[in-house]
Amino acid sequence: MISVLGWLLGLLTVIVLVPVLVFSLQVLMACLPARAPLPGSGARPRVAVLVPAHDEASIIQATLATITPQLLEGDRLLVVADNCSDTTAQLARESGAEVVERYDAQLRGKGYALDFGVRHLARQPPEVVIVVDADCQVGEGAIDTLARRCHAAQRPVQSLYLMRAPAGAGLKVQVAEFAWRVKNLVRPRGWSRLGLPCQLMGAGMAFGWHDLSMINLANGHLVEDVKLGLDLCQQGKPPLFCPEALVTSQFPLSQQGLNSQRTRWEHGHLGLMLGDAPKRVLAAITQRNGSLAAMTLDLVVSPLALLTLTLLGLNLVTWLAFLLFDLSAPAWLALAGLALLGFAVVLAWARFCRELIPFSVLLYAPFYAARKIPLYLGFLIRRQVEWVRSKRDDD
Repeated sequence: MISVLGWLLGLLTVIVLVPVLVFSLQVLMACLPARAPLPGSGARPRVAVLVPAHDEASIIQATLATITPQLLEGDRLLVVADNCSDTTAQLARESGAEVVERYDAQLRGKGYALDFGVRHLARQPPEVVIVVDADCQVGEGAIDTLARRCHAAQRPVQSLYLMRAPAGAGLKVQVAEFAWRVKNLVRPRGWSRLGLPCQLMGAGMAFGWHDLSMINLANGHLVEDVKLGLDLCQQGKPPLFCPEALVTSQFPLSQQGLNSQRTRWEHGHLGLMLGDAPKRVLAAITQRNGSLAAMTLDLVVSPLALLTLTLLGLNLVTWLAFLLFDLSAPAWLALAGLALLGFAVVLAWARFCRELIPFSVLLYAPFYAARKIPLYLGFLIRRQVEWVRSKRDDD
């Protein structure tokens, strides 16, 4: 009986340690000098910037103002006003954008809006489509960089997409900004250093027209961007990370906005991880697709707060088993995993986030993780499966 318990605990420990090892490897590789970017030569391809928007009247003009100065003659700026009940479409037209309006109370979500926009562009297709969310700011030169990189590599390209904490934000939002930077900068930089692809992040994504037109975008998945990246990788088009192009957005100030945003992202990630990862592993093996295997390994790295909570729980169980049944191996492995995770987090902070938050704020992270326990319990009890727009501060 004890030997069976030891075997089960050992297996559980190994399973939990896999994402810890992947995360730690990504952080270590990210600390190495970045690879030289691929040069973009020749004329810039014709670009269409596609902006899906749902009731974004308060911010749509500010977003478009960061895009329009970067467009050249022959480029297009298309806003899909999706199920809007405000003046989003009118304000977008006043800003010089081409606007199409979509109304469908049943099929809701960003994926359906993107599909509608792509079908509209198909009448006069561009060479490259760049997707920018309606609440984002596009950094100077990002459109040109993404277009050239996508055209040169003949692969989807993901910009560096960062979320900022608003002025006066509390500790929770500061820690969230740190976790976002680790997820969207440190980890893809580490994978890129090994020549591996990155996940798509939702905004600042560039696609060759042929690649995008072959993909079924019409879905209401909570993390449709990650699924899209996996689909493209499985078809031989793994996304390329391009940190030279910057796109930013801002966390909501309101607690309701933060909660809805976190629930959509994290429930979507966990649902995709549990439901999709086994199929992707099988596809990677049968296709001998190393890029898909790397993206699937990245997918199984759960959100940092959940990974911390999982390791703490594993240590509690394995050390209790050690005290009761003298099963030492799982306990020491679990403790080593916790120490490795802590080292990787501190290294990521020291190398990439020191100017973002002081170390004293990082010490709040375990309490931040503990406060997210209801969110993870909600995934087990009442999982969110339908897309819900995050509440904006001006709503």
